[in-house]
Amino acid sequence: MRPEARAFVVDGPLPDREASGEEIDRRERRLTALPRPVTSEEAAALATCFGPDDCYGLAWTLVHLIETAPGPVPRLNEPGPDDGDWAEVLRARWGGAGTL
Repeated sequence: MRPEARAFVVDGPLPDREASGEEIDRRERRLTALPRPVTSEEAAALATCFGPDDCYGLAWTLVHLIETAPGPVPRLNEPGPDDGDWAEVLRARWGGAGTL
């Protein structure tokens, strides 16, 4: 995994809308610094970074980034209790149930 992707994943899930502007800006800078396309390994790791809401649109940016991965949809872990609806968004965009 490339350093930029690893750094984003190490930061954990995206914060919710109650996070400070500084934290949201920092996560946005890291997200937009990720080279495209991402690898399948990076896509699977990035899919663990969704938070409880859309984080002022950053969750959509993350979805679009994950979708740049080549080849078949990567195998993903089942969503956790704090993953909001983003696992379902990925399922729907990648062709329905059974892809996670």
